[in-house]
Amino acid sequence: MRFFVRVVETGNFSKAARQLDLAPTSVSRQVAALEDELGLRLINRTTRRQRLTEAGVLYYDRVKQILSDIDTANLAVSTLEATPSGTLRVTAPITFGRLYVVAALSGFLARYPDLRVSLTLTDSVADLVEEGYDVAIRIGELPDSRLIARKLASTERLICASPAYLKRAGIPLRPSDLEEHNCLTFQTATDDAVWRFTGRDGASDIRVTGDFFTNSADAMRTAALEGLGLARVPAWLVSRDIQRGALNVVLTAYSATPAALSIHALHAHNRHLSPKVRAFVDFLVEQFAASPTLIEPQVLASVE
Repeated sequence: MRFFVRVVETGNFSKAARQLDLAPTSVSRQVAALEDELGLRLINRTTRRQRLTEAGVLYYDRVKQILSDIDTANLAVSTLEATPSGTLRVTAPITFGRLYVVAALSGFLARYPDLRVSLTLTDSVADLVEEGYDVAIRIGELPDSRLIARKLASTERLICASPAYLKRAGIPLRPSDLEEHNCLTFQTATDDAVWRFTGRDGASDIRVTGDFFTNSADAMRTAALEGLGLARVPAWLVSRDIQRGALNVVLTAYSATPAALSIHALHAHNRHLSPKVRAFVDFLVEQFAASPTLIEPQVLASVE
């Protein structure tokens, strides 16, 4: 196959033979043997020129991809033991990066002392190729099919509030009760928001209102902790606050819709994946495997 591809790309047997450091007759015999095995003529030969047959054109396209895949497989195996080094450029959402990515870096850098990490925290969706990032952490849908994604975790959406707020305003027992509560929402306008649920009463859409709006996960968490109202937030944002009793989860018999958000590590579609990228993504998968939902089930005990 390699001899055939080289003949096609050089244009004749003599040039291919010189590049392969072989006699032209040897290359010709190899291609002829390939044709005999296939039972098809791939190249029409004359004394002056060679021309691909229709079968030859199709076979060349397929074989070139196969040989590329073989080279990629060989490289993947050869780099397994390579030592990751250099600078790894990572981007992640601001609050998630602060709470989880930075926390993982100590162990990662201790394991790979020849690496440096440049971490950019932004809630904007960065273009990995254009902006030169090696890895991006993203939460939610992944519309960009050009990237390779490894799932790290899946996090629930929870309705929670501080004990002080629940003592003052009461505990909602069903989604419709939210209409009587101050609900904190992720938006910057004063328009009403709709929270969707599924549960023992079926599906329901609840229009909630409140006096606090924000586009910041950190601000939403702080507002809930300060007792401003009920917040619908991903579990990763408040899991530690729930575990220490600073926030209580309500409406545990119902699931917010969509119920879960997936968290992925993404990198560019690169046949020659560098050891530093492979090492970092594998390390994150390992770290999140201990708590794939980012919250322990026992902390979701109902407070109703």
